Amino acid sequence: MTSDTVRKHLSRLLNWEDAHVNFDTVIQGIPEKLRGMQPPGLPYSPWQLLEHLRIIQHDILDFCQNPNYKELAWPEEYWPKSAAPKSPNDWEASIKQYRSDREALLQLATNTELDLTATIPHGSGQSYLRELLLVADHNSYHIGQLVAVRRLLGIWP
Repeated sequence: MTSDTVRKHLSRLLNWEDAHVNFDTVIQGIPEKLRGMQPPGLPYSPWQLLEHLRIIQHDILDFCQNPNYKELAWPEEYWPKSAAPKSPNDWEASIKQYRSDREALLQLATNTELDLTATIPHGSGQSYLRELLLVADHNSYHIGQLVAVRRLLGIWP
């Protein structure tokens, strides 16, 4: 498999909607009054999942790009403190940051000057390819959870 083929597959995986819905589909149309609602039996709300997705994706991007990267404390810094956003602006800002970071990851994946199998210099053996696959896998998992939350809240088409 050529490097171009791998890059093409990575790009599709980061914005996937072949096997399941993507982020943009699952996040649209969630009513403001339900963004902080935790359905019975589940420990998270749409806001908590959105923020967790944003935080993790940003953290992985930061790790890939920042030689002065500092790991966040698990789990407290990887999940929002409250079940609901403080304002509609926080909700929109989180979505905007997620999309911006996703675009930066897509740029990383398609950068032909970057050896995807190279070890990240300031890491402990991780490659760029590993991190890109990790973020795609993590996002897919939590996007599925958002679908489940929306179903339980009665707001999934």
